[in-house]
Amino acid sequence: MIKKKSIYPYLLVSPALLIILCVVFIPVANAIGMSFQHYDLRRPGEIGFCGLENYIQALTDKLFWHSLFKTVLWVVFGVGFQFLFGFILALLLNKSFRGRGVVRAVSLIPWVTPGVLIGLMWRWMYDGNYGVLNDLLQKFHIISQNIPFLSQTSSAFISVIVTIVWQGIPFFALMILAGLQGIPAELYEAADIDGATGIQKLFRVTIPSIKNTIYITMLLRIIWVANSVDIIFNMTGGGPAYSSQTLSVYIFNKANSLDLGYASAMAILLALALCSVAVPYLISTFRKEE
Repeated sequence: MIKKKSIYPYLLVSPALLIILCVVFIPVANAIGMSFQHYDLRRPGEIGFCGLENYIQALTDKLFWHSLFKTVLWVVFGVGFQFLFGFILALLLNKSFRGRGVVRAVSLIPWVTPGVLIGLMWRWMYDGNYGVLNDLLQKFHIISQNIPFLSQTSSAFISVIVTIVWQGIPFFALMILAGLQGIPAELYEAADIDGATGIQKLFRVTIPSIKNTIYITMLLRIIWVANSVDIIFNMTGGGPAYSSQTLSVYIFNKANSLDLGYASAMAILLALALCSVAVPYLISTFRKEE
């Protein structure tokens, strides 16, 4: 006897699917459609289909390539240092010490703080006139006069990278800490019996055991950091002289100036670039599971 399939499970997931459809797929489809149009709200009478013109304009736009290069630096150094310091913090938090729960809770503050607030807070800290960073550097006799960190091209981009690193360290620490606590103690006991040193246990036991956790955490942060706008926009707006403008900030500025067609085309190109990073990892993961 063939059992009839129940529609009850589909009814249970239908609200979530409806929300995803409205929040994700419909806006994405709308953005794809606009990317093939002249869609500048400052000239509503000229809105219409233009084929690949927006994409050609982007690929021949020097500012697009400059912003893309800045995005690569933003992701490599931002995510790289987040992982490095987050991994170290996770190893420290995995040890037993008095007040460990309080330290774990406090260490999450940068991650749970809204990006807009982080941008404003660090902008005040970097301020060339009354910022606390200049005050501390002068008290320790490291500098003799105030430095306008966010107003000069040589330091603006480095300053925003430091900020995004500070924000992302807790996320890596939390995810890696969860992976560390899942490693069986027997593996370390066997390593001790074999006479392994601390460095050998780190590279032969710890890192291989949390390899998948590291991969998926890195992938998530690469996507999030590449798409982040709030911190850079609130700190520098992409300046001075486009020195801190990533591609996501360039897209935001274009959309903010109502050139939605060109902004949509660049957003699709950014999405394709991120897919080129995510898809190989997902393919390799599915192959391993098979």
